[in-house]
Amino acid sequence: MDILKGMIMDMQKFYDMAILYSVKYGLQAIVALIILFIGWKLAAWVSRLSYEALQKKHLDITLSHFIAGIVKMVVMAFAVLMALDKLGITINPLIATISAAVFGASFAIQAPLSNYAAGLSIILTRPFVVGNTITVKSYSGVVEEVKLPCTVLLNGDGERITIPNKDIVGEVITNSFLNHAADTVIGISYSDDPEKAIAVILEALKKIPAVSQELGPFVGVQSFGESSINISARYWVPTTQARLAQHDVNLAIYKAIQAARITIPFPRRDLHVFPADKASLLTGK
Repeated sequence: MDILKGMIMDMQKFYDMAILYSVKYGLQAIVALIILFIGWKLAAWVSRLSYEALQKKHLDITLSHFIAGIVKMVVMAFAVLMALDKLGITINPLIATISAAVFGASFAIQAPLSNYAAGLSIILTRPFVVGNTITVKSYSGVVEEVKLPCTVLLNGDGERITIPNKDIVGEVITNSFLNHAADTVIGISYSDDPEKAIAVILEALKKIPAVSQELGPFVGVQSFGESSINISARYWVPTTQARLAQHDVNLAIYKAIQAARITIPFPRRDLHVFPADKASLLTGK
Protein backbone atom coordinates (compact mmCIF):
# COMPACT_ATOMS: atom_id res chain seq x y z
CA MET A 1 0.00 0.00 0.00
CA ASP A 2 2.83 2.36 0.86
CA ILE A 3 4.56 1.49 -2.45
CA LEU A 4 1.39 2.31 -4.42
CA LYS A 5 0.99 5.53 -2.51
CA GLY A 6 4.64 6.45 -3.26
CA MET A 7 4.13 5.75 -7.00
CA ILE A 8 1.05 7.96 -7.03
CA MET A 9 2.99 10.77 -5.33
CA ASP A 10 5.83 10.44 -7.87
CA MET A 11 3.38 10.58 -10.74
CA GLN A 12 1.77 13.64 -9.21
CA LYS A 13 5.17 15.34 -8.90
CA PHE A 14 5.94 14.51 -12.55
CA TYR A 15 2.55 15.83 -13.65
CA ASP A 16 3.02 19.05 -11.66
CA MET A 17 6.50 19.51 -13.14
CA ALA A 18 5.17 18.95 -16.69
CA ILE A 19 2.44 21.53 -16.09
CA LEU A 20 5.00 23.98 -14.68
CA TYR A 21 7.36 23.62 -17.67
CA SER A 22 4.49 23.75 -20.13
CA VAL A 23 3.26 27.00 -18.65
CA LYS A 24 6.78 28.39 -18.31
CA TYR A 25 8.26 27.38 -21.70
CA GLY A 26 5.25 26.47 -23.84
CA LEU A 27 4.39 30.07 -24.62
CA GLN A 28 8.05 30.81 -25.39
CA ALA A 29 8.19 27.87 -27.80
CA ILE A 30 5.03 29.04 -29.56
CA VAL A 31 6.42 32.58 -29.84
CA ALA A 32 9.72 31.18 -31.21
CA LEU A 33 7.87 29.17 -33.88
CA ILE A 34 5.83 32.24 -34.85
CA ILE A 35 9.05 34.27 -35.18
CA LEU A 36 10.58 31.57 -37.41
CA PHE A 37 7.48 31.43 -39.61
CA ILE A 38 7.31 35.22 -39.96
CA GLY A 39 11.07 35.32 -40.63
CA TRP A 40 10.77 32.68 -43.35
CA LYS A 41 7.96 34.58 -45.10
CA LEU A 42 9.73 37.91 -44.65
CA ALA A 43 13.00 36.49 -46.04
CA ALA A 44 11.25 35.21 -49.17
CA TRP A 45 9.45 38.53 -49.66
CA VAL A 46 12.58 40.68 -49.16
CA SER A 47 14.58 38.38 -51.43
CA ARG A 48 11.99 38.68 -54.20
CA LEU A 49 11.86 42.47 -53.86
CA SER A 50 15.67 42.65 -53.97
CA TYR A 51 15.78 40.52 -57.12
CA GLU A 52 13.12 42.62 -58.88
CA ALA A 53 14.89 45.86 -57.91
CA LEU A 54 18.22 44.56 -59.25
CA GLN A 55 16.58 43.45 -62.49
CA LYS A 56 15.09 46.92 -62.95
CA LYS A 57 18.65 48.23 -62.68
CA HIS A 58 19.55 45.79 -65.51
CA LEU A 59 22.03 43.94 -63.31
CA ASP A 60 23.20 40.54 -64.58
CA ILE A 61 20.67 37.79 -63.75
CA THR A 62 23.30 35.53 -62.15
CA LEU A 63 24.53 38.27 -59.84
CA SER A 64 20.93 39.24 -59.06
CA HIS A 65 20.11 35.68 -57.96
CA PHE A 66 23.25 35.56 -55.83
CA ILE A 67 22.55 38.87 -54.03
CA ALA A 68 18.88 37.94 -53.49
CA GLY A 69 19.99 34.62 -51.97
CA ILE A 70 22.40 36.39 -49.60
CA VAL A 71 19.63 38.78 -48.51
CA LYS A 72 17.33 35.82 -47.79
CA MET A 73 19.96 34.06 -45.69
CA VAL A 74 20.70 37.22 -43.65
CA VAL A 75 17.00 37.77 -42.84
CA MET A 76 16.57 34.11 -41.86
CA ALA A 77 19.69 34.27 -39.67
CA PHE A 78 18.21 37.20 -37.70
CA ALA A 79 14.92 35.31 -37.32
CA VAL A 80 16.72 32.23 -35.95
CA LEU A 81 18.70 34.35 -33.47
CA MET A 82 15.50 36.03 -32.24
CA ALA A 83 13.77 32.65 -31.88
CA LEU A 84 16.67 31.21 -29.87
CA ASP A 85 16.66 34.27 -27.63
CA LYS A 86 12.97 33.75 -26.90
CA LEU A 87 13.73 30.18 -25.86
CA GLY A 88 16.34 31.47 -23.45
CA ILE A 89 19.25 29.88 -25.31
CA THR A 90 22.51 31.81 -24.97
CA ILE A 91 24.00 32.55 -28.39
CA ASN A 92 27.73 32.81 -27.57
CA PRO A 93 28.33 29.14 -26.60
CA LEU A 94 26.27 28.06 -29.60
CA ILE A 95 28.39 30.16 -31.96
CA ALA A 96 31.58 28.72 -30.45
CA THR A 97 30.27 25.17 -30.90
CA ILE A 98 29.24 25.80 -34.50
CA SER A 99 32.61 27.40 -35.27
CA ALA A 100 34.47 24.38 -33.90
CA ALA A 101 32.23 22.00 -35.88
CA VAL A 102 32.73 23.99 -39.09
CA PHE A 103 36.49 24.03 -38.58
CA GLY A 104 36.55 20.25 -38.12
CA ALA A 105 34.22 19.57 -41.02
CA SER A 106 36.14 21.87 -43.38
CA PHE A 107 38.78 19.19 -43.89
CA ALA A 108 36.17 16.62 -44.87
CA ILE A 109 34.33 18.94 -47.27
CA GLN A 110 37.35 20.61 -48.84
CA ALA A 111 36.35 19.64 -52.40
CA PRO A 112 32.76 20.96 -52.14
CA LEU A 113 34.08 24.15 -50.53
CA SER A 114 36.47 24.66 -53.46
CA ASN A 115 33.47 24.44 -55.79
CA TYR A 116 31.67 27.11 -53.77
CA ALA A 117 34.72 29.37 -53.79
CA ALA A 118 35.09 28.91 -57.55
CA GLY A 119 31.37 29.62 -58.02
CA LEU A 120 31.69 32.85 -56.06
CA SER A 121 34.63 33.83 -58.26
CA ILE A 122 32.60 33.16 -61.44
CA ILE A 123 29.62 35.16 -60.14
CA LEU A 124 31.77 38.15 -59.18
CA THR A 125 34.15 38.24 -62.17
CA ARG A 126 31.48 37.16 -64.71
CA PRO A 127 33.55 35.59 -67.51
CA PHE A 128 30.15 34.42 -68.75
CA VAL A 129 26.50 34.93 -67.81
CA VAL A 130 23.24 33.05 -68.26
CA GLY A 131 22.41 32.84 -71.95
CA ASN A 132 26.03 32.86 -73.17
CA THR A 133 27.41 30.01 -75.25
CA ILE A 134 30.66 28.73 -73.78
CA THR A 135 33.14 25.94 -74.41
CA VAL A 136 35.24 24.65 -71.52
CA LYS A 137 37.14 21.35 -71.29
CA SER A 138 35.60 20.11 -74.57
CA TYR A 139 32.07 20.75 -73.22
CA SER A 140 29.96 23.29 -75.08
CA GLY A 141 26.49 24.70 -74.55
CA VAL A 142 24.29 27.57 -73.46
CA VAL A 143 24.71 28.62 -69.83
CA GLU A 144 21.36 27.75 -68.28
CA GLU A 145 22.24 28.44 -64.63
CA VAL A 146 25.24 29.45 -62.56
CA LYS A 147 25.09 28.04 -59.02
CA LEU A 148 27.68 28.28 -56.28
CA PRO A 149 28.71 24.60 -56.58
CA CYS A 150 28.28 24.11 -60.33
CA THR A 151 27.41 25.58 -63.73
CA VAL A 152 24.65 24.02 -65.87
CA LEU A 153 24.91 24.02 -69.68
CA LEU A 154 22.31 23.04 -72.29
CA ASN A 155 23.82 21.79 -75.54
CA GLY A 156 22.42 21.54 -79.07
CA ASP A 157 21.15 18.00 -78.47
CA GLY A 158 18.99 19.12 -75.54
CA GLU A 159 21.37 17.50 -73.04
CA ARG A 160 21.96 19.19 -69.69
CA ILE A 161 25.64 19.28 -68.69
CA THR A 162 26.59 19.97 -65.06
CA ILE A 163 30.20 21.09 -64.55
CA PRO A 164 31.73 21.58 -61.07
CA ASN A 165 32.89 25.18 -60.79
CA LYS A 166 36.40 24.20 -59.67
CA ASP A 167 36.82 22.58 -63.11
CA ILE A 168 35.97 25.89 -64.81
CA VAL A 169 38.05 28.45 -62.92
CA GLY A 170 41.58 28.53 -64.29
CA GLU A 171 40.60 26.83 -67.56
CA VAL A 172 40.49 28.35 -71.04
CA ILE A 173 36.88 29.44 -71.69
CA THR A 174 35.56 30.20 -75.17
CA ASN A 175 32.53 32.50 -75.01
CA SER A 176 30.59 33.05 -78.24
CA PHE A 177 27.81 34.77 -76.29
CA LEU A 178 24.34 34.03 -77.76
CA ASN A 179 25.33 31.96 -80.79
CA HIS A 180 27.38 29.01 -81.93
CA ALA A 181 29.85 29.39 -84.82
CA ALA A 182 29.57 26.67 -87.46
CA ASP A 183 31.77 25.93 -90.47
CA THR A 184 31.05 24.20 -93.76
CA VAL A 185 33.52 23.51 -96.57
CA ILE A 186 32.36 22.96 -100.18
CA GLY A 187 34.63 21.88 -103.01
CA ILE A 188 33.93 23.16 -106.55
CA SER A 189 35.54 22.34 -109.87
CA TYR A 190 38.51 24.36 -111.14
CA SER A 191 36.48 25.04 -114.29
CA ASP A 192 33.81 26.93 -112.30
CA ASP A 193 33.90 30.58 -111.19
CA PRO A 194 34.62 30.77 -107.41
CA GLU A 195 33.10 34.26 -107.15
CA LYS A 196 29.82 32.95 -108.53
CA ALA A 197 29.91 30.02 -106.08
CA ILE A 198 30.53 32.41 -103.16
CA ALA A 199 27.57 34.58 -104.18
CA VAL A 200 25.31 31.50 -104.50
CA ILE A 201 26.31 30.21 -101.06
CA LEU A 202 25.78 33.62 -99.42
CA GLU A 203 22.32 33.85 -100.95
CA ALA A 204 21.48 30.35 -99.68
CA LEU A 205 22.60 31.28 -96.15
CA LYS A 206 20.33 34.35 -96.16
CA LYS A 207 17.29 32.11 -96.66
CA ILE A 208 17.93 30.02 -93.51
CA PRO A 209 15.99 31.65 -90.61
CA ALA A 210 18.33 30.26 -87.93
CA VAL A 211 21.44 31.87 -89.46
CA SER A 212 22.25 35.20 -87.81
CA GLN A 213 22.36 38.00 -90.37
CA GLU A 214 23.59 40.53 -87.81
CA LEU A 215 26.88 38.71 -87.32
CA GLY A 216 26.92 38.00 -91.03
CA PRO A 217 28.02 34.75 -92.64
CA PHE A 218 31.53 34.79 -94.11
CA VAL A 219 32.24 32.88 -97.32
CA GLY A 220 35.54 32.70 -99.19
CA VAL A 221 38.16 30.50 -100.83
CA GLN A 222 39.80 28.43 -98.12
CA SER A 223 42.32 26.34 -100.04
CA PHE A 224 43.17 24.70 -103.34
CA GLY A 225 42.78 20.93 -103.27
CA GLU A 226 44.01 18.31 -105.70
CA SER A 227 40.71 18.22 -107.56
CA SER A 228 38.68 21.14 -106.19
CA ILE A 229 38.68 24.74 -105.03
CA ASN A 230 37.59 24.53 -101.39
CA ILE A 231 35.22 27.28 -100.30
CA SER A 232 34.65 27.82 -96.57
CA ALA A 233 31.41 29.19 -95.09
CA ARG A 234 31.27 30.35 -91.46
CA TYR A 235 27.96 31.37 -89.92
CA TRP A 236 26.34 31.77 -86.50
CA VAL A 237 23.21 30.03 -85.23
CA PRO A 238 21.50 29.72 -81.81
CA THR A 239 23.39 27.08 -79.85
CA THR A 240 20.32 25.01 -78.99
CA GLN A 241 19.50 24.78 -82.73
CA ALA A 242 23.08 24.29 -83.94
CA ARG A 243 22.90 20.68 -85.13
CA LEU A 244 19.55 20.99 -86.95
CA ALA A 245 20.55 24.36 -88.42
CA GLN A 246 23.78 22.89 -89.80
CA HIS A 247 21.83 20.12 -91.53
CA ASP A 248 19.49 22.72 -93.07
CA VAL A 249 22.43 24.86 -94.19
CA ASN A 250 24.27 21.96 -95.83
CA LEU A 251 21.16 20.88 -97.75
CA ALA A 252 20.37 24.46 -98.84
CA ILE A 253 23.93 25.01 -100.08
CA TYR A 254 23.92 21.72 -101.99
CA LYS A 255 20.62 22.57 -103.71
CA ALA A 256 21.80 26.10 -104.54
CA ILE A 257 25.07 24.81 -106.01
CA GLN A 258 23.20 22.26 -108.12
CA ALA A 259 20.67 24.87 -109.31
CA ALA A 260 23.51 27.19 -110.36
CA ARG A 261 25.10 24.32 -112.36
CA ILE A 262 28.30 24.49 -110.34
CA THR A 263 30.16 21.20 -110.26
CA ILE A 264 31.14 19.46 -107.03
CA PRO A 265 33.96 17.23 -108.35
CA PHE A 266 34.95 13.74 -107.25
CA PRO A 267 38.59 13.12 -106.35
CA ARG A 268 40.36 11.97 -109.53
CA ARG A 269 43.66 10.27 -110.32
CA ASP A 270 45.39 10.03 -113.68
CA LEU A 271 46.62 6.49 -114.41
CA HIS A 272 49.28 6.08 -117.12
CA VAL A 273 49.80 2.60 -118.63
CA PHE A 274 53.06 2.00 -120.48
CA PRO A 275 53.98 -0.89 -122.80
CA ALA A 276 56.30 -3.44 -121.29
CA ASP A 277 59.37 -2.32 -123.29
CA LYS A 278 58.79 1.37 -122.52
CA ALA A 279 58.19 0.60 -118.87
CA SER A 280 61.58 -1.16 -118.65
CA LEU A 281 63.26 1.91 -120.11
CA LEU A 282 61.62 4.21 -117.52
CA THR A 283 62.51 1.97 -114.60
CA GLY A 284 65.98 1.07 -115.87
CA LYS A 285 65.32 -2.68 -115.58
